Amino acid sequence: MTEGAIRRYSKKRQAILDCLKKTDTHPTAEWIYEQLREQYPDLSLATVYRNLNQLKEAGMVRSMGVVNDHERFDGKTGPHSHVVCAGCGAIIDLDDIRIDEDMIAQAETATGYSISEVSLHFIGMCRDCRAAGAGDPVRKDD
Repeated sequence: MTEGAIRRYSKKRQAILDCLKKTDTHPTAEWIYEQLREQYPDLSLATVYRNLNQLKEAGMVRSMGVVNDHERFDGKTGPHSHVVCAGCGAIIDLDDIRIDEDMIAQAETATGYSISEVSLHFIGMCRDCRAAGAGDPVRKDD
């Protein structure tokens, strides 16, 4: 963990962070809980949520927002873009698609803001959901 970001070390918090950083599925708190509950039988879903919020406040993880009624998390905090399936909620990193510096400058000029973070999300339908038909999205495990 980042020194000073969170004052007290916790094995469970570290396990939550490690679990999140080892996957690129942008999981829910529930998914993380399911991955860790055998190793930490006294772990509760509330503990996972509380620690994710602390990690988020410390800048060590990001919230992807709510997708299919569940908040999703990203352990990758550096600049990158995403594509989100509007059907099943799958989220994929797009590491090679960068936001142009001119876009940031234009946004700063237009608003007077000093831009500190940029998030770019493409939303569409994955192959599986398209094959199933737009009205019948494929539901993948969170």
